[in-house]
Parts: sequence; structure tokens; C-alpha cells
Amino acid sequence: MPEQITVLVVDDHPLFRKGLRALLATMPSVDVVGEAVDGKSAVELARSLRPQLVLMDLHMPGGDGPTAIRALAAAPDGPHILVVTMFEDDDSVFAALRAGARGYVLKDTDDDEMTRAILAVGHGEAIFSAAIASRIVAFFAGRPPAEPFPGLTASERNVLQLMSRGLPNDVIAAQLQLSAKTVRNYVSNVFAKLHVASRAEAIARARDAGI
Repeated sequence: MPEQITVLVVDDHPLFRKGLRALLATMPSVDVVGEAVDGKSAVELARSLRPQLVLMDLHMPGGDGPTAIRALAAAPDGPHILVVTMFEDDDSVFAALRAGARGYVLKDTDDDEMTRAILAVGHGEAIFSAAIASRIVAFFAGRPPAEPFPGLTASERNVLQLMSRGLPNDVIAAQLQLSAKTVRNYVSNVFAKLHVASRAEAIARARDAGI
């Protein structure tokens, strides 16, 4: 029988945690020992529960992911950390890796790939989804991948990325820890810079560009 992997799930969205726990329940060698809704509580829970693996979102209220990853990775016999997030920009990827994450996958990863990533990082390996791996290879080869829509700021790009995943403004605001007004302003800027007149057009442009 394979060795059990104890897991702490860290994400501020209840529906995503529920879906992830449903997937973990299908894995006989995985035992979920707790859940946290932000980085600060994740560090506190990890000290008491001592999980082998932490599944960590990056952008959460009450303590950001990279800070929590750094604290967890620095602890004696600290857990292995797999980032599970919506963000695939270079800043997010390399901030997580520098902090000590062993793996990085996107939330829309299919169940088979997510399962492989959980088991691999749980056993101490490093693993990345295909989109993330290509960014890492390009970075170390000295060929940073060209970003689509270079006229967008980093914040506008993050908003567009979340829009392309079908999220409404209120959810985007919560995810990015911004006010609703700020998100509306970013959305207006995106429309202007992409020369589109509607959310549907902006989403179509983003998806065509691979965002």
C-alpha cells in the first residue's frame, strides 16, 4: 500500500476547496488534514497539523501566498508546496518558485494532471503544468515569452485573465483584493486598449491570445 500523503488545502474560495477535496477523496493515498482560507492561517495550521503537502493559492486576503510559502518552506521538516492558482504570469510563477514552491499548476488543470501533480509534489518531486514549464524553459534560455497585448499594465492583464475565465467583477475584486470601482476602471481600460466594445469581445480576444 502506498505511503499516505497528508494534505492541507489553502484557498479563500469555498467552492474551489470543495471541488479540490472531492478530487482528493478519490485518491486512496491522500488524507486531507485541514483547510485554510489565507496564508497566515495556513502557516499556523501547518505548524500544528504538520502536513506533508500544502496545496496553496497565491492571491488571498489576510496574507499572500508567496509570504506563506516562504515561511512554510523555511520551517524544519516543512511541507512540500504545490501552488494551485489562476495566475500564470512570470511575476507570479517566479515569486512562488523563489519562495520555495516545488510545483505550480493552474486551477483549470484537468483532474488527471492535477492528480499527477499532487502525488509528485507530495513525494518530493518538482512538477509544473505545461504552460508554466514552457515559461520556465524560455526564461532560463534567455527567451522570455512575448506577452500578448503589451499595452496592458500588469493589473489590467490580471483582470483580463480572470475575465477570460468567466469571472464577474465582484469575484475578480475579491480575488485581487481590489475595490469594485478599481476593477471597473481596469475593465474600462482593457476595453479601450483592446479596442473592443463589450466584455464578450474582450474575452474572445483574450482566449484567442491564449490568456
